[in-house]
Amino acid sequence: MNDQQNTPLVSIALCIYNGEKFMREQLETLVNQTYPNLEIIAVDDRSKDSSLAILKEYADKYPFFTFYENEENLGYVKNFEKAISLCNGELIALSDQDDIWDLDKIRLQVEAIGDSQLVYHDSTLIDEKGKPTGKKMSDIINLYSGDNPKTFLFFNCISGHSCMIRKDLLPWALPFHKDFFHDQWLAYVAANVGKIEVIHDSLVQYRQHSTSSTDIMNKRKKINKKYHENRDILKMQKELKWLKHCQSYKFNKYQDFVNRLVTLFEERLSTFLSFRYSRLLNEEYQSLYYIPKYKKASQSAYVFRHIWGMKSKILWARIFG
Repeated sequence: MNDQQNTPLVSIALCIYNGEKFMREQLETLVNQTYPNLEIIAVDDRSKDSSLAILKEYADKYPFFTFYENEENLGYVKNFEKAISLCNGELIALSDQDDIWDLDKIRLQVEAIGDSQLVYHDSTLIDEKGKPTGKKMSDIINLYSGDNPKTFLFFNCISGHSCMIRKDLLPWALPFHKDFFHDQWLAYVAANVGKIEVIHDSLVQYRQHSTSSTDIMNKRKKINKKYHENRDILKMQKELKWLKHCQSYKFNKYQDFVNRLVTLFEERLSTFLSFRYSRLLNEEYQSLYYIPKYKKASQSAYVFRHIWGMKSKILWARIFG
């Protein structure tokens, strides 16, 4: 690639697993980015289809394209950790295998990152066949910019495919925990040690299908009746595990707050009433619930619901079904 003077090297960390169906369409948008100083680092996580052959084809054709094959399957999160760790660029963009990038995506993100640790953008949602759904990410959630990590304790608005980070962020963020999405963790860390910038333009067509790692359009609702009674418990236990992971971060900007939140959240799992927890939510509502765009109730009504501890919710479900 030419015109590389005075432009920082950008690495695209691309993770692949059985991606043959959509890979070529995505790879074409990566290798044809208008940004001049680029490397693409692809890591295949033991694909069983023709993904490796496709990667080799692109590596043979483009000198800035390098691919690796894992010796064992690492899983989605740990594969991204490996791909990111192999990157040489001052800036690193994350890429899934099945989206379609705007050809100016990298250039616009480099121009926008400024002194932020992370920059991301809006995305247009497409279905499995590549047809527009008529929605963007910003139609479903609010896109956050700033330096408040509390915003990412319960929700996330930063998808991996949309973000570019500084390589300097990696010592603060690695290693990833295999049980939690790496993009939410990067957002949480970036807001703790620096700030986040958002581009409100849509720079990726974000494919939604049955095997997507995330389900932004909520297409995989659980409908198993046997699961219904334990659904809230399982959800809260998962949330608690995430909160404790955030609590353990050594560089928390608001450590006392996270400690308090975890204590009261955990207390709610074993009580009938949780007045202190609901009071905390009311105090920090604008930070903790900034991301959800369509709230089913007013702030006061939503907070009131959280007065009820898990024991009350279980009792209510058993009595009234």
